[in-house]
Amino acid sequence: MKRLGLFYLFTLLSITSFAQVTIKLQAQNVLRKQVLAEAEWAMKQSPVTVTAESSPLSTGGKHDFFSQADYFWPNPANPSGPYINRDGETNPANFIAHRKAMIRFSTIIGALASAYQLTSNEKYVKQAVIHLKAWFVNTETLMNPNLAFSQAVIGSSTGRSWGIIDTIHLMEVAQGIVVMEKAKSLNKNDLSKIKKWFADYILWLNTSKNGVAEKVAKNNHSACWVMQVASFAKLVKDEAMLDSLRWMYKNVQLPNQMATDGSFPLELARTKPYGYSIFNLDAFTMICQILSTPKDNLWKYETADGKSIQKGITYLYPFVADKSKWTLKPDVMFWNNWPVAQPFLIFGASQFNNYDWYTTWKKLDLKPINEEVIRNLPIRHPLIWM
Repeated sequence: MKRLGLFYLFTLLSITSFAQVTIKLQAQNVLRKQVLAEAEWAMKQSPVTVTAESSPLSTGGKHDFFSQADYFWPNPANPSGPYINRDGETNPANFIAHRKAMIRFSTIIGALASAYQLTSNEKYVKQAVIHLKAWFVNTETLMNPNLAFSQAVIGSSTGRSWGIIDTIHLMEVAQGIVVMEKAKSLNKNDLSKIKKWFADYILWLNTSKNGVAEKVAKNNHSACWVMQVASFAKLVKDEAMLDSLRWMYKNVQLPNQMATDGSFPLELARTKPYGYSIFNLDAFTMICQILSTPKDNLWKYETADGKSIQKGITYLYPFVADKSKWTLKPDVMFWNNWPVAQPFLIFGASQFNNYDWYTTWKKLDLKPINEEVIRNLPIRHPLIWM
């Protein structure tokens, strides 16, 4: 009778849901050693926030995040004048200390949350709280909940809407909190203050001039706006915001950015078409992963002319499995550094029961170290999203 009951239970599971469980377990086995090693490293780290280092170029204060636009360089014809754009070519002289601190923070919380998820050991949460309080609670070290001074351009802008993409690296912080929020070591008072920081940032993203401009951008920037706001809204349980983001994906991002063959024309037109196509597909994938519900499953959503996340993954997958098949020119920079273990591969495999996608994910670099790759790979701890 017990066996019959189990058989009946499994027959109630869809193939997709069974694949999700199977791939999650396999991914845990693949990543377990790496996760625990990274968590042990994180256990030894002290907080480093935006207050640890500053730039004389910033017009903000000590607690304001600051960065410089990646693709802007001094003008050879006017060295002391405004910087000029060289699309796809990262300027190594830029101030990136705040971005590196945020990426480090994301790595620490992602590792600790992943280890806690695997082991239920409260020591990981206790360490995470130290860093969370430093960034969001402690008045001496916290970051202000805005990105008004991000990706500035010398001579023309003290902060641009495009810079809002920098906080994609807070996504795994937010999701890490979701994973750990019921732990005994994360008290309700601290959690409330942390969530208020994210709620304040969501408000800024939706009301500031730069936030609104990023929201209505036509390329990967608007997809990344939706992706990160979704992760923050999930943390603070802002259901109205989550509903609006689902509407945006179905009515703005998917129909306007994807072609009927599954490609992203605006990304293909860049000087790094390969890397940007991968980046945008990862963003679309995470939008579906974060926002999908049983009643509104974005993984299954398809526009009237056949655009869908499955079509997007199907289009790009052959070029990721075998980069030699890429028909456009190589990216102007970092061509040899892509692909890595992209989120769209593992989450797509889980949703669509595609083990070829999972096998390719497992074979690729699961822990990249190139700074440009990491900058464009906000999801580096997939277990906390599964």
